[in-house]
Amino acid sequence: MQIQTKVAFLGTGAMGSAIVVSAARALGGERLILTDQDFTRAQSLANAYGAAVIADNRTAVREADAIFLCVKPQNFVPLMEEITPLLRQSNVDGKTKILYSILAGISIGQIRQTLQVHNYPVIRLMPNTPATIGRGLMLYATDSCVTEAQLAEFTTLIAAAGTIERISESVMDAATVSGGCTPAFAYLFLEALADGGVSTGLSRDQALSFAATAVRGAMDMFLKTGKHPGELKDQVTSPGGSTICGVHALENGTFRGTVMEAVKAAYQRNLELGK
Repeated sequence: MQIQTKVAFLGTGAMGSAIVVSAARALGGERLILTDQDFTRAQSLANAYGAAVIADNRTAVREADAIFLCVKPQNFVPLMEEITPLLRQSNVDGKTKILYSILAGISIGQIRQTLQVHNYPVIRLMPNTPATIGRGLMLYATDSCVTEAQLAEFTTLIAAAGTIERISESVMDAATVSGGCTPAFAYLFLEALADGGVSTGLSRDQALSFAATAVRGAMDMFLKTGKHPGELKDQVTSPGGSTICGVHALENGTFRGTVMEAVKAAYQRNLELGK
């Protein structure tokens, strides 16, 4: 799909940067405009992909056709106060600028309420950082205010990021945890596995490499076979073997319960951010 759109990214943190990489592959960096409070960070990213850097959000919005809102949720109100007049005017002029929001906890309805335009086209999405290497999970939600042409353009923009799935906005806060937060949880697990390997005599490089390769293989096996994780775990835990002893130790440490509490805590924080 040929896209002539100019796209502004308001914020170039970890999540925003992951989408910039995908968009640069789809459009070419020359059609991207980046802004960030950390100008050096935005400039570095722009240099890598041939994008433009603009010092203020209003100018970026004025020059773009589509805008990614990639700031922290806590900065939603001041950002919208800054750019809302331009967005409303574009709507009045019949040149509406579509919004793509990655603001955790902020609903499409809240964005429209701020704009005071009940049918403004908004796509809410949650990327994760593996999108930078094309292995991300891009979950998005929208409604009938976004046209099929706009939706096709959006999916083309993020196609290089990895797996794309449309979901109901009603589960977006929960899905944000499973998709967006999970890499951090996985890195903690990987680091713990490596620490354990070092404690038993492996070098740090060996421990990290062996653990990462094994975890990746296990996840690929689950995705390829479709078997329940419990069944795949049982295939490894032979009677009286070393694996079941390790599983026992994890359960004594309330491993699964702690992971569940982590997911619930992150979900609760998403709800708080939306208030």
